[in-house]
Amino acid sequence: MSLGLIVQLGILAAIAAILPLSTVWAAARKERYRKLVAVTLFLTFDLIVFGAFTRLTDSGLGCPDWPGCYGQANPFQAHNEIMAAQLAMPTGPVTVVKAWIEMIHRYLAMAVGVLIISLMVLAWRQWWQQRPSHRQATGAKKPWFTVLLFGFVCLQGAFGAWTVTLKLQPIIVTIHLVLGMGLLAMLGWLYAQQGLHPVSSDPRIASLRWPALLGAIILMMQIALGGWVSTNYATLACTDFPLCQGVIVPTMDYAQGFSLWRKLGMTANGDYLPFAALTAIHWTHRNAAFLVVAVLGWCAWRALKVPSLQWIGKWLFAGLVVQCATGIATIYFKWPLALAVAHNAGAAALLLLMVMLNYKTLAASRVRVTRPNPAPGPALSTP
Repeated sequence: MSLGLIVQLGILAAIAAILPLSTVWAAARKERYRKLVAVTLFLTFDLIVFGAFTRLTDSGLGCPDWPGCYGQANPFQAHNEIMAAQLAMPTGPVTVVKAWIEMIHRYLAMAVGVLIISLMVLAWRQWWQQRPSHRQATGAKKPWFTVLLFGFVCLQGAFGAWTVTLKLQPIIVTIHLVLGMGLLAMLGWLYAQQGLHPVSSDPRIASLRWPALLGAIILMMQIALGGWVSTNYATLACTDFPLCQGVIVPTMDYAQGFSLWRKLGMTANGDYLPFAALTAIHWTHRNAAFLVVAVLGWCAWRALKVPSLQWIGKWLFAGLVVQCATGIATIYFKWPLALAVAHNAGAAALLLLMVMLNYKTLAASRVRVTRPNPAPGPALSTP
C-alpha cells in the first residue's frame, strides 16, 4: 500500500464528507453537534443499505484488493485491469459495474469515518470550552462515547478489509454486517441523547425496560441469522411458504450449515456445502422471525398504551408488517434485488426503533430512581 494511494483515498473521503459537513456548519453554533449526530446517523443508515446492495449484487470482490482497486484510488485508473478480468470471466466477480459499486461503498464508508472523527473532535472541543463550574453544575461528562464510536468504526473498517482479503468468508461478512448494525445502534443512542424528546418518569415506560432490552437482543440475533443466510446464499433454499420444500420440517444439515470458520460455499473439510446445510440456515432464520414478531409486537402493543411512546408503537407495528411482507415476497418472487435490499433496510429501521425504545425506558427508570423524595409536610398535632 503506497503513500500516494492513501493520500488519494483520504482526499476522496474528504470530498465525500464535504456536503454533509457543510450542512452542519451552516447551522447555528449551538446546533452543530446535534445536527452532525443526525447527519452521521442518516449516512450510516444509507451505508448499511448500500452495503446490502453491494453484497446482493455480488460486488464484494468487484475490486479484489483493499483499500484501493488494483492498487489505484478509483476504477478509472484501474480500468485496464478491470476490463482484462471482465473479458477473462464476463460473469465473474470483477466487472466495471461491480468495481464501481464496491468502490462507492468504500467511499461512503470513508465519509462516515470522517464524520465520526469530526463528531469526536467537536464533542471534545465543546467539552474543553466549558468552564469547570458549568461542567459541575450541568453534570457534563467527558465525551468518551465518541471515542468508542471512533474505535468501533475502525474495527468495522478492518472487517471490511478482511471481507475482501479473505474472499467473502461467510463469518467475516456476517460480522461485518453485525458491526455495521451495531454502529448504527450506537449512533441512534447518541442521537436519542440529544434531548429531542423529553424524558418521562411515567412508570409504564420504566416497566418496558426489560421487554425492550429482550426485543433488541432477539432482533440483533435475527439480523445476524439474516446475514448468515445472505452470505451463504441460502435465500432460495426454500422457495415456498409457509412450508419449506413442501414440508414443515425439511431435511437439514445443521453441523455443516452452522460451521462458522469455512470458505464460501465449502464445508470446514473443503468439500462443497450440501444443499441440506443451506436449508438449515434458511429454515432457522425463517422460524426465528416468528419469535421476533411475537416479542417486538408485544413491545409495540405495550408502547401504544403510553401516550409518549405511541409513535414508536405504531412504527414498530408498521415495520414488522413491512418486514414480514418483504421477507415472504423475496421467497415467492425468487430473490428480486429491490425487495432483498428493502428487507435489509427494514431490519435497520426496526433496530433504530428498538434503540429509541430502550433509551426511553432506561431514561425513565433513571428518572424514577434519582428523583428526590418529597419534603415531609408539617407534623400533625395530636389532641
